[in-house]
Amino acid sequence: MLNEERIKLMTKMACYEENEGRKNKAIGSYFRGDYIGLQVIKSIISATIAFVIIFAMYVFYDFEVFMADIYKMDLLAFGKSVIIDYLIFVVVYALISYGVYTYRYTKARKSLKIYYNNLKKLAYLYERENKKQRDN
Repeated sequence: MLNEERIKLMTKMACYEENEGRKNKAIGSYFRGDYIGLQVIKSIISATIAFVIIFAMYVFYDFEVFMADIYKMDLLAFGKSVIIDYLIFVVVYALISYGVYTYRYTKARKSLKIYYNNLKKLAYLYERENKKQRDN
């Protein structure tokens, strides 16, 4: 006999597994600190690459003027300003990444908790139906 409640629950769970379930299971397989730390490290690497590209574009945009001014400027002060700009860029990027990935991890864990509770409910519905069939 078909149980309408069980079919609705199974459909809801299958839809979850197909859409966001795969991503959430991958996130949920990590400890909180491990997941967030890994994502922040990836973000720092991405920010470094982005900074290098932006700096290269800045230099190559008007390369002739840059080369003419390089003999006039204090290279040590210029290097310090570039490093300070880099550190500010990376720290801001890492803080934003930390917030985003903390939110994603929390959201995924809540979603997985609901999914696992639905699994328990489904198992209970199967058990209840099997018990009814044995009693008849």
